[in-house]
Amino acid sequence: MASERDKTIDKTTPAPSGPRQEPAAASPRAEIDAFIKRARTLAPSVEPGKRGRLIFALDATMSRQPTWDTACKLQSEMFREAAAIGGLDVQLVYFRGLNECRSSRWVSDGAGLGDLMARIDCRGGHTQIGKVLSHARAEGDKGKVAALVYVGDAMEEAIDDLAAKAGELGLRGMPAFVFQEGHDPVAEQAFREIARLTRGAYCRFDLSAAHELAELLRAAAVYAAGGVKALADLSARRSAGAQKLLAQMR
Repeated sequence: MASERDKTIDKTTPAPSGPRQEPAAASPRAEIDAFIKRARTLAPSVEPGKRGRLIFALDATMSRQPTWDTACKLQSEMFREAAAIGGLDVQLVYFRGLNECRSSRWVSDGAGLGDLMARIDCRGGHTQIGKVLSHARAEGDKGKVAALVYVGDAMEEAIDDLAAKAGELGLRGMPAFVFQEGHDPVAEQAFREIARLTRGAYCRFDLSAAHELAELLRAAAVYAAGGVKALADLSARRSAGAQKLLAQMR
């Protein structure tokens, strides 16, 4: 389980998965048109010649199974986009159950991350976002982490505690890109505050089409690998949806 320093992250191998479910259809796009507005205000995230590092954190409680399955299918797109810029190393972090929060090794290709994700199933429990933020801080203290991506649909913790941890990430120059599925207002308030305090960005998405989440993951990966300029270049050569994402971060 977790170390005495943090008591947050179990570094052991991800637990095996159970039965899988097909992703559920969902509602129309809401705030996806506004995701990348703040990116132009952020400093470049990666030193020239170095690979970017991104922490990819997901809520793996039971309600998240459809989105987890979709993310498993889409995560390799993050690496494909980042490879053209300079490459990306990703660490998977997830929580589920009552007190299980784990992190993976750093992986440098979609196959490696896909293998890790395929071995995990979602289980009932409470959110542990504070542990994710504490872990991101600890990893950032070891070496530069360009960005934290968090995907979830709920928040069951004290928002002031999360805000304090998010502020620490902000001081370390680690923006959080927080992607909310659904419309829970309590989660939205917390997620927006985490994004604000880390100088990151917040976006709500729905699984009405897999490309919605894919666009968000690609954008975050490109930022982590190449900074704001790379994100702007992605928008210039992508679909209208990607251009709308960037417009939100201006």
